[in-house]
Amino acid sequence: MEQLKERITTAGVLISSKHVFVARRTAGGAIGGLWEFPGGKNRWGETPQDTLRREYMEEFSLAVEVGEMFHSHDFINRGTLYHLQAFLISCIDASSPRLSVHTEYRWAPAEELVLLPFAPSDQEILASLLSGSTRTLL
Repeated sequence: MEQLKERITTAGVLISSKHVFVARRTAGGAIGGLWEFPGGKNRWGETPQDTLRREYMEEFSLAVEVGEMFHSHDFINRGTLYHLQAFLISCIDASSPRLSVHTEYRWAPAEELVLLPFAPSDQEILASLLSGSTRTLL
């Protein structure tokens, strides 16, 4: 049996006034058209925190600060074992994100989050967000 490749991937959960920043991926690819907590794959030499700062800047032109990791789980996609780490993040001014790989974004309250079609890997983050200690932020 062939050994799986392994990668770290990240998700940043930005919460403001009991609303969560989520974005819909451009159509195409494995998660095209689905909603996600933005983040991305770790590059060699990056910490997960570095990855989130880079991804939010590349995808939204937003400078973020990375807080605590509140969720992690593993999943397999196309022969790679991913170690997904979700962090709470903050941003001084997230009022005007610029979209590059998403078609839309929204600030969603908890009751709306459960209605959105999330990428499979992010569905576990959503469940953790709604049931864990982070629930008090919503």
